[in-house]
Amino acid sequence: MKIISIVGARPNFVKIAPLLRNFKLHSDRIQSILVHTGQHYDDAMSNSFFDSLGIPEPDMNLGVGSASHSTQTARIMMGFEPVIAEHQPDWLLTVGDVNSTLACTLVASQMNIPSIHVEAGLRSHDRTMPEEINRIVTDALSELLFPPSQGAKENLIREGKSADKIHVVGNIMIDSLVEKLSHVKSVSILSTLNVTAKEYLYLTIHRPSNVDKIEKLKMLVDRIKRLSQDFTIIIPLHPRTKSRLESFSLLDQLNSEPNIKILSPVSYLESLHLIMNAAVVVTDSGGIQEETTYLRVPCLTLRDNTERPETITIGSNQLGQVETLLQDIQEIMSRQETKGSIPDLWDGRTAERITEIILKS
Repeated sequence: MKIISIVGARPNFVKIAPLLRNFKLHSDRIQSILVHTGQHYDDAMSNSFFDSLGIPEPDMNLGVGSASHSTQTARIMMGFEPVIAEHQPDWLLTVGDVNSTLACTLVASQMNIPSIHVEAGLRSHDRTMPEEINRIVTDALSELLFPPSQGAKENLIREGKSADKIHVVGNIMIDSLVEKLSHVKSVSILSTLNVTAKEYLYLTIHRPSNVDKIEKLKMLVDRIKRLSQDFTIIIPLHPRTKSRLESFSLLDQLNSEPNIKILSPVSYLESLHLIMNAAVVVTDSGGIQEETTYLRVPCLTLRDNTERPETITIGSNQLGQVETLLQDIQEIMSRQETKGSIPDLWDGRTAERITEIILKS
């Protein structure tokens, strides 16, 4: 059985690593080919994650680089079509909801190669998010669907997918977290930054809705500066966010505040270490909502909605807005203890379950 697996952006790397390890355990039955589209193309956004997660060198890199959503999707499709033609895999496997996931699934579908989608069925019900469109189309075209939860399965059923194609397997991101947890505790970034555990806020922001409009970004910078009067704030800057801060002449305002520590993108282990030891995490990332839930760290997600509702109903996450950031942080900090628990099947064995089902398919 020949499987081509696709990665393109940092969240994909975290999800693909445990699957590749399990495929290797069955190398007598699975020929695994890894394709990196190059959607995240610099070392901080790509190679450092490969290293820390133990992902082998990709068999090929399409090197598409950054562009608008449509242009990037088209470039990936053009680069991936010859790969399918040459290798004629039995399955294409994609993870998550980035442009690489959508583009490669479209190519495979057009060339009559069945697709597997890991993390299927997640829905924010907000079609202004490019990721939501990617999720819907990828699921519609995939033959084998691996949702992380019963709620995600129900989304797929409502959209007309056959129940026999759907298998609830748990959260693939947690496999990587569980596997690396012992290594995370020994990371030294807190001492390097001269900060104390549980005495800082960890903030990661990159979505267009928060950073692309100058009025919204100005408001966010103002809220961060006001929070820094009471807390140390650690901010690893996504390239998109850095670009917007620079173009709007706002980056110097953050750099001038002594309690705000601006970092380049951090490695996977450093990110987990900073999440684990934060008093509160503020983010608009999907994956960080899940990591904070597993680690039971209070998380404030600056979005109107989330495709991961169990992080709110079961976990330690809550939605918020830039406008109410100060009040939301104050409310979280006033709680006596962290609420939330770990959802079902977040046990580090998702990749094992997926591999067993693929081998029977």
